[in-house]
Amino acid sequence: MKMEKKSFEIFACETNTLRLTMFKRIDHIEIIPGDIEKTISFYTGILGFEIKQRQKVEVPPLEEIVYIELNGSVIELIKVKNPALPSQNPWQTGYRMIALEVEDMDMAIMYLSSKGVEITWGPVTFGKSRRAEIKDPDGLSIELRQW
Repeated sequence: MKMEKKSFEIFACETNTLRLTMFKRIDHIEIIPGDIEKTISFYTGILGFEIKQRQKVEVPPLEEIVYIELNGSVIELIKVKNPALPSQNPWQTGYRMIALEVEDMDMAIMYLSSKGVEITWGPVTFGKSRRAEIKDPDGLSIELRQW
């Protein structure tokens, strides 16, 4: 079937509009911690996330799901029975880290240091932004970015 050029342009325009309204944003990321209570304490007590929802799950190996939120950004913490250890290669294929925007890098570093959180990389300046890294209780990297 041959499609006229004008009808194809209308279809393409409608498809792009549909795509823009269908996919809105990243809803959340998922983390499987080694110790869920330690991880909750770190993200809520130090980084300022709040528990949005917490529920037990009886679908092995899943045991519990906790949603934590910071200004509309959500992390889903998934407690599983006997979680496998993560790879130690930071350059493997896959998700590398999450990034948190900070208002003032120097103040963020002073605050985190006072809480015993080590800055594992940086801070460095990239153009108009500054970047540093920390790790959560499981050694997962978290980027700090000041724009």
